Amino acid sequence: MAPARWQGPVLGLLATGAGLAVAELVVGLVDGSSSPVVPVGQVFIDWVPKPLKDWAIETFGTNDKVVLVVGALVVLLGLGIAVGVLAMRGARAAAYSLTAIIGVIGSWAVLTRPEPTLAKLLPTLIGTAVSIAVLWYLAPRPAPTAQRSGPIAQPMGVDRRGFVVGAIGIGSVAVIAGGLGRMLQARFDVNSERETLALPSTDSGSPELPADVELGVPGIDSFVTPNDGFYRIDTALVVPQVSKDSWSLKIGGMVDNELELTFDDLLARPQIERYVTLSCVSNEVGGGLVGNALWQGVLLRDVLDEAGLQPGATQLVSRSIDGWTAGTPTEVIMDGRDAMLAVAMNGEPLPARHGYPVRMVVPGLFGYVSATKWITDIEMTRWEDYDAYWVPRGWSKEGPVKTMARIDTPRGGDQEQGVAIGGVAWAVHRGVSAVQVRVDGGDWTDAEIGGVPSKDTWVQWAYRLEADPGEHMIEARALDGDGEPQPEGPRPVAPNGAEGYHRIRIRLADA
Repeated sequence: MAPARWQGPVLGLLATGAGLAVAELVVGLVDGSSSPVVPVGQVFIDWVPKPLKDWAIETFGTNDKVVLVVGALVVLLGLGIAVGVLAMRGARAAAYSLTAIIGVIGSWAVLTRPEPTLAKLLPTLIGTAVSIAVLWYLAPRPAPTAQRSGPIAQPMGVDRRGFVVGAIGIGSVAVIAGGLGRMLQARFDVNSERETLALPSTDSGSPELPADVELGVPGIDSFVTPNDGFYRIDTALVVPQVSKDSWSLKIGGMVDNELELTFDDLLARPQIERYVTLSCVSNEVGGGLVGNALWQGVLLRDVLDEAGLQPGATQLVSRSIDGWTAGTPTEVIMDGRDAMLAVAMNGEPLPARHGYPVRMVVPGLFGYVSATKWITDIEMTRWEDYDAYWVPRGWSKEGPVKTMARIDTPRGGDQEQGVAIGGVAWAVHRGVSAVQVRVDGGDWTDAEIGGVPSKDTWVQWAYRLEADPGEHMIEARALDGDGEPQPEGPRPVAPNGAEGYHRIRIRLADA
């Protein structure tokens, strides 16, 4: 009996799903391994053209990684269906070859990532083998020559009833394997480790906040951004789970004394605690890719002083465990600002998604040139000798944070007379000296601004609007610590950050 049309797609989905499920089981059993989808996705992120990447970020925001993973799975399942159709039509060699090619691509992706190991290869290799085994078991196989009665016979394969029974059995085993793999992977989760980690006290205690740091205007983002509300932008498809016990930081390159620090070494050093506002270069005018937190850690310049910088070491190249790199001007690290190797955020160990166990925090620079999460390596080099991850992809090599004011409230629409206009403003490491509001293109008027503990944080601002009934255009701008107003723009985020005034339209009712 010839195979039914539905058998090919079902076989392909079964073979692909079983391979992925067993790969997940291997990930759960073998420490240091990773799902085959992750390295392939990382390579895709690295190679995708910048316009497409920008479109994905603009369209999906911080959900772009989820969309990428789902997209990769859809493509993989589509290829699986093609493989299944080939196998059921008798093109077994082609089906095996295509499956093997997919496995080779996955293995190559693993080998191109930082520090490839056999453990990282195993899920892809075993998953590919399982997919081929499922194809071999359920696909029709030609009869011996003497028994052929047509182009395809199935004396060595399974009949339609056997196919259904086999498919149900394989599918059930795959579901169990995948579920068990997910359960086992939970043991690598660092949350339990974080919950029991005791942070050392800081040498100077927590910085005091001025009484007027919060202006009490509903709708303005709080001065301190909670950890679960802090933006996340990075290239990691899956949040790395790095144990403090296995973590170390190597410092080399143009230094007199190469260092390797463990997590305990870092905690034993003098600790500081500082409020610092971080922002992403991809943040649009009025966007939310910015946040302010209390960071605890070790001054980076003290570590570099111990390593002994050689003449000409003008760039600090930091590497994440997932291979991402940032290039930071050495002079910025050494100029007295509180650039640190951070171990805590808002009074608790760093959340995994924000870099646990250790990340960099550098006031005044966009994250793409400074804020390396899951940091494992620092190499001192010359500014001209190395371009970090985003520079070859069209972004500026220097990334100072720009002066910006954002309107948080109201969101627009109908409002009563005397409505409070308010938001936050930042000019990190230069400070904000004033925030001004303009109505319908008129004169700029100073708004009230809150207190701050340092020039490295954003500031709340508020302005009570009294104007004629009807529609009005409201604009806001900030002035930095030197009195320099933010640029009017407009200018897109690429290559070094957006510029322009945040504007809203509101309609005031009669008094």
